[in-house]
Amino acid sequence: MFYFPDEEQIGEGIMESAAEVIRDGKAVLGIEFGSTRIKAVLVDGKCKPIASGSHEWENRLEHGYWTYSLEDIWAGLQDAYKNLKEDVQEKYQQPLKRLGALGFSGMMHGYMAFDAEGKLLVPFRTWRNTTTGEAAAALTKAFDFNIPQRWSIAHLYQAMLNGEDHVGQITYLTTLAGYIHWKMTGQKVLGVGEASGMFPIDSQTVDYDEKRVEIFDDLIETRGYPWKLRQILPKVRKAGEKAGVLTEEGAKLLDPTGELEAGIPLCPPEGDAGTGMTATNSVREGTGNVSAGTSVFAMVVLKEALKAVHEELDLVTTPSGEAVAMVHCNNCTSDLNAWVGLFKEIAENLGISVDRNELYGMLYRKAMEGKKDCSGMVSYNYVSGEPVTGMMEGRPLFMRMPDTKLNLADFMRTHLYGSLAALKVGLDILLKEEQVTVDKIYGHGGLFKTPLVGQKILAAAMNAPVTVMKTAGEGGPWGMAVLASYMLKNRGEGLADYLDQQVFADETGETVEPDPEDVRGFDAYMEVYKKGLQVEAAAVESLLF
Repeated sequence: MFYFPDEEQIGEGIMESAAEVIRDGKAVLGIEFGSTRIKAVLVDGKCKPIASGSHEWENRLEHGYWTYSLEDIWAGLQDAYKNLKEDVQEKYQQPLKRLGALGFSGMMHGYMAFDAEGKLLVPFRTWRNTTTGEAAAALTKAFDFNIPQRWSIAHLYQAMLNGEDHVGQITYLTTLAGYIHWKMTGQKVLGVGEASGMFPIDSQTVDYDEKRVEIFDDLIETRGYPWKLRQILPKVRKAGEKAGVLTEEGAKLLDPTGELEAGIPLCPPEGDAGTGMTATNSVREGTGNVSAGTSVFAMVVLKEALKAVHEELDLVTTPSGEAVAMVHCNNCTSDLNAWVGLFKEIAENLGISVDRNELYGMLYRKAMEGKKDCSGMVSYNYVSGEPVTGMMEGRPLFMRMPDTKLNLADFMRTHLYGSLAALKVGLDILLKEEQVTVDKIYGHGGLFKTPLVGQKILAAAMNAPVTVMKTAGEGGPWGMAVLASYMLKNRGEGLADYLDQQVFADETGETVEPDPEDVRGFDAYMEVYKKGLQVEAAAVESLLF
């Protein structure tokens, strides 16, 4: 959680300052569509959080695709904004009518295709789907560039291979963040970081890679579609550029009460990877960050190009266009959360009321008492498929040897390791095989809310020090607000320098060094984990309900 001080803690003067910022229409808003929560964070002129709002939601598996409905998207956005307004009113006794700037971010990748009338042609296909294996493999070969199954271009090409009729009707293809921005401004644009999850980017031009655009157009030429690729993709914008203003229609979509005024400038919409990099000050070469929540991804800003193409590694960019290597895994804490929920249910059936946050803290700390190698226990957190390890579908599994003593400490440590195990498969390729060097690693997301525990596990996985800052629990929407603020203040200063000098100059974090025994224990666990992937594959093949 963000730390929002109350009146007694910070004094009347600071409260008055925040109230003035809001009253004068200078506060900046970032909104992010996460996998389980739509989050809004309001910041002042120094990028300090002053209010927040959120809305819980869940994706649905419909007709073989993970999706969110348009109704859920808009209802969730409006509820998150409504909660933000209420927080502002409660804290500062001010209505929220004007903003200095606004920005939207969302889950990267996915597929939202529209016709000439702006109608969504098929339900939103999210990043979580693992239904594009054939297309991803074909494009990876054609481009000599890894195209993961999540990427928008893989979804598009798979729809072609499947013979889906709607493809010929497409006039616009975008992501969730791009869709929201379009409806707010009328502008069909994406930030370069978000665009890099649709199609390969040339960091020199900060635009789609022209050579690969031509390859794709040649590849589909005989199919007779009435469009070329660039005609249906959003225009690319880098951090600091203006990307339209809030229209009257957009203002009413965000705030149906009609209080919010139009004309607010918007920055380019970004993906959760870009906001995570921004929120952790990880946009400079040699820095990296790990976002661990429903999914997990690690990103390292490259000092030089990779030597080979690896299916386990994405190549994306920072919000300002620098090349980034990313390991993205579909699964992280969902299965772990389910087990914690089970323990809570057990307590409640015993008549014991348990605070969920306290329960998480207790269980995570208990995990630190467990054996470094988890004593023969292994967990597969595959709620959905996991391309990094070659799983097209998921079957959550927990296994142990017959002589393994089942205990809570080892059990919880197993599930913490399991949350990062697929990630470690990709990280080992990046750090050991490609020998990429990382100067700083920052952690953010729900896994790091319990102090030190998530850091210790990640430090063991990467054999590198891991830093977590105060914004770790809610980095995304705050990072989006920072990008919107950067657009307002941009005078030619690079994003990395702006973050160093204007946002994080006084920011301190807590760093955990890797424990050599933890590193050896995680490596030993991974040997068991890799062997057990055969069991996971058999479960996917055999367990059909």
